[in-house]
Formats: sequence, structure tokens, C-alpha cells
Amino acid sequence: MRTLFIHGAGGFDEDRPLAAAFGAHASMPRMSDEDMSYDSWAGAIQPALAELTDGDMVIAHSFGGSILLRMLAEERWPRLEVHMLAMPNWGPEGWAVADYEFTGPEPPQSITLHHCADDDVVPHSHLDLNSAVIPHAQTARYPSGGHQFDGRHDELRAAFTR
Repeated sequence: MRTLFIHGAGGFDEDRPLAAAFGAHASMPRMSDEDMSYDSWAGAIQPALAELTDGDMVIAHSFGGSILLRMLAEERWPRLEVHMLAMPNWGPEGWAVADYEFTGPEPPQSITLHHCADDDVVPHSHLDLNSAVIPHAQTARYPSGGHQFDGRHDELRAAFTR
């Protein structure tokens, strides 16, 4: 099984410890810090995503999860196990940025949304907002760990191997 890790905004270096927690088999493409458009990020993610096959895993952190969600809904991809970590909600009740808002359809992949209650970057309330727009997604709530899931890497790794 291959694992693709998609970092968050400006997080290529900051997200390295989080990506490393998932082993040497995790690949992580670098997305632009300057061009935060959907097209720019999707264009960088697409080649790595296209290499995956049924049963592979994608872990996306924060803004990277927002981009991945739209990509999964817009194109046919293999049956992947998808884990979204601290993904923001861009709808009117979240951060209200229409360019990033997910409007469906719900992707067919197995998706789990993970969020820490003490995240000081993406409010924990975004977990419920995202759960409402992806009703088949499972949710995993953590009492602590912040935006980088500090102290939760072993717990995440265990959740990913179930």
C-alpha cells in the first residue's frame, strides 16, 4: 500500500514531522506558497494522485484537504482510503471563501475527518461543518494535539491501519 501525504498551506516544512509519522512509504509533493489557487494546487497534486491504485491511502492536512476533497469529487479516482486532518470548511458558516468551498458531489472514497479540540488554526467547529457536507465520512475527535496533532501521531497511525 502506498501513502500520499498532502501538506497544508505554507506547510511543506512544517508538516514534515506529521508526514514522517506515516512512514517511509509516504510521498509528499510540494505545493506553491505563493499561488494558493485551486488550479495550482490541484495541478501539483494530480500526478502523485494518478499513481495511486485501489487500496492506497491519502492523508491531507488542513488546506491540502480542501483541495483534495474537490479533486476527489470532480474526477474518477481509485478507491482510496482518505484521511483529512484539521480540514477547514470554506462554506458560509465556516471561513466563507467561495473559491475553496466544497459543494459536492460527495466522493465515493472512504473518508475519515480528524480534528483536535484545541486546534488554534482551524476551529474545531469546522469538523461538524465538514461532516454535514460529507455525510458518509467518519469523524475522529481528539481532545488535544493542536493543528499538528502533537502527541497524537501514534494514535493517528493506529487509526489509519484499521
